Amino acid sequence: MSFLDDIKYKLTQKNAVIRIVALNVLVYLVFALAHVLFWLFQANDILSLVEKNFVLYANLSNFILQPWGIITYMFFHDGFFHILFNMLWLYWLGMLLHEYLGNTRVYQIYFVGGIFGGFLYMFSYNVFPVFSVNLADSYALGASAGVLAIVAAAATLLPNYTVMLFGIFPVQLRYIALVSVLIDLLNIPSDNAGGRIAHIGGALSGFLFIKYLYTNNGLTNAIHSVSTFFKGFFKQKPVMKVHHKADKKVNFSAKANKPNQADVDAILDKISKSGYESLSPKEKELLFKASKE
Repeated sequence: MSFLDDIKYKLTQKNAVIRIVALNVLVYLVFALAHVLFWLFQANDILSLVEKNFVLYANLSNFILQPWGIITYMFFHDGFFHILFNMLWLYWLGMLLHEYLGNTRVYQIYFVGGIFGGFLYMFSYNVFPVFSVNLADSYALGASAGVLAIVAAAATLLPNYTVMLFGIFPVQLRYIALVSVLIDLLNIPSDNAGGRIAHIGGALSGFLFIKYLYTNNGLTNAIHSVSTFFKGFFKQKPVMKVHHKADKKVNFSAKANKPNQADVDAILDKISKSGYESLSPKEKELLFKASKE
């Protein structure tokens, strides 16, 4: 199978992570190629004006005129390495999260993280005096808040999951997420203060999403309803609907080909309390089947 065939195959699998990565890369390539063309005709100023229609402005007056920026800013990047590292994080930990929670939750966590991070960025620029000088012209762009939400969600769901850092050092996900957030927190007094704040907002939303996914039906059902609008762009059916249930013993349904929703709820509840490693092989198999429906 060729490289292009491999990409086509992955896109046809309707994997949320692959589709989010693909959309980010597509937007980046389109505007990168446009930069070359507009530069040749000495018209970069025109392209900059076009791009600024998709960013998230910190100033509330600008935001009111361009509210769609809270979504579109997540798919624009400032340079090759900006998108490279964001997409690597998203792919590595997004695929892990997708394996246990499926497409629907991945979409929700990414968009909720981006939106929450964006609003925290706007809030900070309009509240803290240090940002007042640059408030009028400041804007945010990049998938980092959504990506950090994925990272934090994966670490909250599977805190003891171990990855080989640089292929050498075994590190648990909880420490990777904590160090990432700490780096952003300590680097707020920098040229990218707004970006750091948005990252922290995204990470916080990912953490809260998993922590309260099993205990707050109203919140998660509202998120589920909003996310169905965005999923329409990807034509993706929900994988599974999760509700919190009281602690109980998992009793497997007699229908082996179709996991019982109550069983799935109980398994996810067990993960939130004890981690994925506490599941039995049969529970892991049932959760895997549920994520594929």
